[in-house]
Amino acid sequence: MDLDLKNLKALLNQFGKTVVAEAKTNASKNSNRGKLSNSIKHKVDTSKSKNSLTLIFKMEEYGLYQDKGVKGAINPYTGTDSAKPYEKGKKYKFGTGTGKKGGLRKSILKWVEGKRFQFREKKKNGQLGRFMSYESTAFMISRSIWSKGIKPTLFFTKPFKKHYKNLPKNIGNNFKKDLAQMLKSNKK
Repeated sequence: MDLDLKNLKALLNQFGKTVVAEAKTNASKNSNRGKLSNSIKHKVDTSKSKNSLTLIFKMEEYGLYQDKGVKGAINPYTGTDSAKPYEKGKKYKFGTGTGKKGGLRKSILKWVEGKRFQFREKKKNGQLGRFMSYESTAFMISRSIWSKGIKPTLFFTKPFKKHYKNLPKNIGNNFKKDLAQMLKSNKK
């Protein structure tokens, strides 16, 4: 006797759609993160068995760092601006030696060149001088990120928590509907 979980699946799918839509809006508000915003997706997986459902959220890996923040190696953000753990006791942080050497700087250089973004030097009299090279600009940005870290944006966490509040009650109601439909069809 298989239980058709179509009501429960529809509920999880709607929950996923709502969270993804708000997360995409939040990600694009925080800055021009088109690639990140476009990568946020959800899926209700039934592949394990017909009587089980799994809700999966996917996004670019750096979305995790943007959402929860990254603790700096030297002078980290503190208080409400500090990195938040995804797992109990685990925070993302720079300076652990586990990341790819030069990976941050290469990514920043690619971004700086793509946006055609350059800092300007300051002269002694306070006037702005010539533009710095892309390499120098990327070095300064990556050094700042590495030492201070990244402030958490919670672009995904906030909508997830907001909509999760009603999910347990709704899961119970939709499961009852699925069960009642199964019992009704078995009587026939």
